[in-house]
Amino acid sequence: MKTQTETKTESMATRVELHPFLAGMNRTQLALLTDCAMASHFKAGQVIMREGETANRFYLIETGKVVLESGEGFGLPVVVETIGAGNLLGWSWMFPPYVWHFTARAVEPTEGIFFYGTILREYCERDPSLGYELFKRMAPVMLRRLQSARKRMLCIHAHLGTLMPVALESPFMDQELDSEGDDDPNTSRISSR
Repeated sequence: MKTQTETKTESMATRVELHPFLAGMNRTQLALLTDCAMASHFKAGQVIMREGETANRFYLIETGKVVLESGEGFGLPVVVETIGAGNLLGWSWMFPPYVWHFTARAVEPTEGIFFYGTILREYCERDPSLGYELFKRMAPVMLRRLQSARKRMLCIHAHLGTLMPVALESPFMDQELDSEGDDDPNTSRISSR
């Protein structure tokens, strides 16, 4: 008869093995990942990680949605990307100085797998093939997110994009807003007049 701990470990091992981000990893690598994993749940609006804080973990999202925001110290943050099921959340745990570059916030109830990055870094040092496999999967995610942030900044600079979220505090903004055809009251397009 299996103990409750054995059943939970098997369940986590299955979750780790079935997550699309880890597809193709060998059994030894999946076992090391499972050793660092635990279930996580976030409520809508809950901050998962904050830009500038120590990065010591990462998540694989199973259900729900999370927004990545940046620029909190410069007024309201700008949404860089929205991610959901099947995606990786957090890569900064792998690279010095181990600091988050974005803030992540659940926008709806979100389930995922939490991985202890500090322990996993040690495993990667002992087994470079594990580190290489993780890096091969993280590199395209990093590139896509950084390019998304770059495009958002360029759109904002050229006054072509929408800012989400937006706070309008200037009494002169009424003349500058072009809200024609905009059905979402939470976003505003800045006119290029």
